[in-house]
Amino acid sequence: MPEYIISLDQGTTSSRAIIFNEDGVEVASSQKEVPQIFPEPGWVEHDPFDILNSQIDVARAAVEKLGSEIKYLTAAAIANQRETTLLWEKETGKPVHNAIVWQCRRSSGICSELKKRGLDSLFQKKTGLVIDAYFSASKLMWIFRHYPELLKMAKEGRLLFGTVDSWLLYNFTGRHVTDVTNASRTMLLNIHTLSWDEEILEITGIPKQILPEVLPSSADFGIVGKEVFAKEVPVLGVIGDQQAALFGQGCFKRGMVKNTFGTGSFILMNTGSEPCSSAHGLLTTPAWQIDGELTYSVEGSVFVAGAVIQWLRDKLKIIKDVRDSEAIALSVDSNGGVYIVPAFVGLGAPYWHMDSRGLICGLTRDSGFEHIVRASLESIAYQSYDVISLMEEDTGIKVRELKADGGASKNDFLLQFQADILGKVVKRPCSVESTARGAFYLAALKAGIFTGKEEIERSIEIEKDFHPAIDSERRQELLDGWHQAVKKAVS
Repeated sequence: MPEYIISLDQGTTSSRAIIFNEDGVEVASSQKEVPQIFPEPGWVEHDPFDILNSQIDVARAAVEKLGSEIKYLTAAAIANQRETTLLWEKETGKPVHNAIVWQCRRSSGICSELKKRGLDSLFQKKTGLVIDAYFSASKLMWIFRHYPELLKMAKEGRLLFGTVDSWLLYNFTGRHVTDVTNASRTMLLNIHTLSWDEEILEITGIPKQILPEVLPSSADFGIVGKEVFAKEVPVLGVIGDQQAALFGQGCFKRGMVKNTFGTGSFILMNTGSEPCSSAHGLLTTPAWQIDGELTYSVEGSVFVAGAVIQWLRDKLKIIKDVRDSEAIALSVDSNGGVYIVPAFVGLGAPYWHMDSRGLICGLTRDSGFEHIVRASLESIAYQSYDVISLMEEDTGIKVRELKADGGASKNDFLLQFQADILGKVVKRPCSVESTARGAFYLAALKAGIFTGKEEIERSIEIEKDFHPAIDSERRQELLDGWHQAVKKAVS
């Protein structure tokens, strides 16, 4: 008798639903874009109902493709964009503000205030994070500062806060819960005790009663009603999208690294059962928790990766389709000395320079749009190099290979250049939807479909290996040019 699990992958620019069978094979899927709202420069919002309704729509569409086999749908799982902040009425479920997306920089001034108070080390020690507008806490502080009536409601127990997973679960199951990975991205969770930190709550002025219950990543999160899946289905796995990709790539051993090339680029290294503190602005964050066993990771978050190619299409209009970027980049034999630093919303790890803005440098009369396209793709790989080299330094672990996934990983030029600039093998799996797959694996473990991680590892197939093809002298020359460009962006 077959068994199926539906994995809901709620991302920044789209909502997806993928149904896997008991062997981990994708049997049905659906995807829908999520509208982006940009109220002011550097601000990014979503309508909470756009998030919810798009996810319901794709779930129903995927289930419809399953047809009569729906009776064998065993469980559901959720992977989601992290840090994005939602606030809604406890009684009605009505949002009181648009979702403030992880990319949004409106609370950077609040973060500067916290830093001036000398709180950097306290936050890093307790939460594993740097003080930055990226995370949920400062976004909540911004809402309460600008809408004091909402703070009053929160203190009276009339509001609930959640990241995207909590918002979906509340609407699907009626429960106000989250998992440890999503909770760890709020800048409010003590990653050593796995509880909301009282001292940080006092500093930020965020009422504890609005926060969800924190559960392991593989757990019983509640039952989704028939109106979504046409039958009652338990949610057995919930995890932040980047940790989901680490799990979905089978990075179960200490020192294994993955990079998800999506809107941003997110590099995570499994550091095992002990948290590893970074001296270079990388993040220490729970990777997952299963049966009481907690695995940690270090992470570097690059804010703009695939988004730079979308920018070429939507704003500069020098390409018609993001898929064209590979052929255009290969039409010239080098970047022609052109470098792009895509700091559209500041720079993330390892720079954490909130006020930086993007730049293009090295232009000459010989520079063409092809060089700009190539430099844009190269910028994604350079940013990843910066993160991975510091991961090695912080952890003392030599990275042997990089596992790549996400939409932009389909670009062969990008992955070959990534291998060249890292001097390491880059592996692309047959399925680059590692985020949805990771959530599926967690639910499958809870449902007893997979007996352990070894069985999961055997189900993951590699589609292509990319080996370094340039010498160390050329690699260093390219890196020197990149780092000179970064210095100009942060000056």
